[in-house]
Amino acid sequence: MARVVNESDDEEVEDKGKYGEPVKFDPNFHGPIKNRSCTDVICCLLFAVFVGGWIALGVLAILSGDPNTLILPTDSWGNICGNEASSTVKNKPVLFFFDMSSCAALGPAVLLAGCPTPQVCVEKCPEESWSYLTDTTDKSLLICKYHINPLVDPRSVSEMVRAEDCAPYYYESANLIGRCIPKLAEEAVDSILDIGGDPVANMDGDNITYEDMYGGIKWLSDTLNLQIVSQNIFQDFVESWWIILLALGIAMLISWLWILLMRCLAWIIVWLSLLALVGLLGFGCYYCFKTYSDLQDVPGSDLSYTEVGFTTNLNAYLALRDTWLWFGIIISVVLFILLLMLLFLRTRIRIAIELISEASKAVGYITSALFFPLIPFVLQIAVFGFWAVVATYMASSGKGHFKVYGATPNCCGDFTNGSFCEPDEFNNLYGSTGADCLFVGYGGDFYYDNLFWFQLYNLFMWFWAMFFVIALGQMVLAGAFASYYWAWKKPNDIPAFAVTESFYRTVVYHLGSLAFGSLLIALCRLVRVFLEYIDQKLKLSESTLAKFFMKCLKCCFWCLERFLKFLNKNAYIMVAIYGKNFCSSAKKAVFLLMRNIVRVFVLDKVTDFLLFIGKFMVVGALGVASSFWFSHRVFPSVKSLNFLRPTLNYYHAPVIAVTGGSYVIASCFFNVYGMAVDTLFLCFLEDCERNDGSEEKPYFMSKNLGRIVGMKNKKKKKAK
Repeated sequence: MARVVNESDDEEVEDKGKYGEPVKFDPNFHGPIKNRSCTDVICCLLFAVFVGGWIALGVLAILSGDPNTLILPTDSWGNICGNEASSTVKNKPVLFFFDMSSCAALGPAVLLAGCPTPQVCVEKCPEESWSYLTDTTDKSLLICKYHINPLVDPRSVSEMVRAEDCAPYYYESANLIGRCIPKLAEEAVDSILDIGGDPVANMDGDNITYEDMYGGIKWLSDTLNLQIVSQNIFQDFVESWWIILLALGIAMLISWLWILLMRCLAWIIVWLSLLALVGLLGFGCYYCFKTYSDLQDVPGSDLSYTEVGFTTNLNAYLALRDTWLWFGIIISVVLFILLLMLLFLRTRIRIAIELISEASKAVGYITSALFFPLIPFVLQIAVFGFWAVVATYMASSGKGHFKVYGATPNCCGDFTNGSFCEPDEFNNLYGSTGADCLFVGYGGDFYYDNLFWFQLYNLFMWFWAMFFVIALGQMVLAGAFASYYWAWKKPNDIPAFAVTESFYRTVVYHLGSLAFGSLLIALCRLVRVFLEYIDQKLKLSESTLAKFFMKCLKCCFWCLERFLKFLNKNAYIMVAIYGKNFCSSAKKAVFLLMRNIVRVFVLDKVTDFLLFIGKFMVVGALGVASSFWFSHRVFPSVKSLNFLRPTLNYYHAPVIAVTGGSYVIASCFFNVYGMAVDTLFLCFLEDCERNDGSEEKPYFMSKNLGRIVGMKNKKKKKAK
């Protein structure tokens, strides 16, 4: 017979009517369809319009923003300290804070919101300490806002301070990345600051303690120190870049060798791992029940959990017989389930292993598939870079608006109180009249008043574009590996440029399907971002019910995103093979998988297990090796190797770079491998339904795979 049906297939046969009819034989089908038309055109046009809007937004943000305002010290009026183009802050390169203690109230939020105190640019940081309570007469010591000249101002020192026109105090300060940070000896007690024996007070007259001052300095100085640390890390990368590249090259080589080894060793790795797991669980059962027996005569071991009560001392629970009894029962149940799976699902495990080996052969024949992921990877970097640039420029966008105050009739030409003005121009022309051109805020037009929504649009487009690029890589690889499976004589019938042909079909015909699938995941991810934002707000709430529902919603949308990714991947495989639209392909893929649900589950878990082992081997090996190398723990006494081991400020930085880079490289290789397995699996399921092994309908699967599932092609009858 051409096919032997296993009893374990019965439950899948029963579901065939429920989830559509099996695929019928088509004598003209020989792999990915050549003659196809464009799919999901509306989604393609919609994606193009949104990308065009994203590019336009990026141009507008670049023209309107200035990232220097996020890095360089900027005063309360938006002036960059030391800006040569501004007469107000020219030759004033450092930033001074009127009341540093006010920063303490915001804690780490001061990094984003800024310190809620007036900030002005000064020529240099204070070199002495001063307080308005100590010296109430010498106005030359005051540090004031730009439009205030304390020497001619008729108000007293206290009046100018309480009006927030001048700083109430300052300490001898150090210039830290362009900011004046007070130099203070740390105090452990909540004592009041003093200068010359007199207490230091803020603008409201409240005394300032050491705790207030240190609270204000802490987050600001720590963040500024990060800039120094980042400079040292950058220097470390400059010294060790070639070693990092060499390590990443080794990671690429190990990943390639691992895939090659999977051809022959997949079944060894899987079965040895399963046997080791069975042995480990068996030993766990033995140890738990033996401990339960040994505690029989130990006083107090028969106490119940109620009698012990709640305690953070876990040893108290481990001293109870009931604990080890429950451990033994749980491990025994897990072991029993595992043994049942091995007993009744052994055929499906063998199918999964054979498909994994077949995927290794496919990757070996289509070697360009291993290098193609570089294209999506570069595109992802470009998309991320564009998003980051646009987000940075929009974050630094803000047009300061200034209005005239204190103007008398006919004093200032066409300017009256409330008129918009430019401070430099106005002060030069009418500064002596007593009128001021003061900062009132940001905004005033459509762009600046809607920055939040533009940032949200920028975030959404980043999600959509990133998932679109990922989908592009998946569909191209699916088309290439489908060409491998449906080649009758391997490798002779495999297209010479399988990846190139698949890339052409995808770009010319199916960008709309990619846009459709990636849009679904992008919307789901955007909802998850909103839920995460709301969850952060609810942390201050005392409503347990609201927090519970929020956790449930986050879990549901996480599961939904996982399902959509699974659905999209299989839909892209069907689109790559048949050239139909996204919805039709998704339905076809889901029904095919549901008709073979048990095989799907086993293959998915076995594949995940093997890919995890592969990634762990590559990343773990390179991470440990680089840690030992950069920390000079490899042949430390061999001086001749010192030129290969640069002296670093933080050796962890290149280690993290090597580990992260190894993970990215391993993921690229093993994602190709995983895509090969998924594609070949769907093709295998269709092969089982489409063909019967006869001369007219021969199976395309390998002989080993056919032998496992009891399917084989009939031998051609010899002519008499």
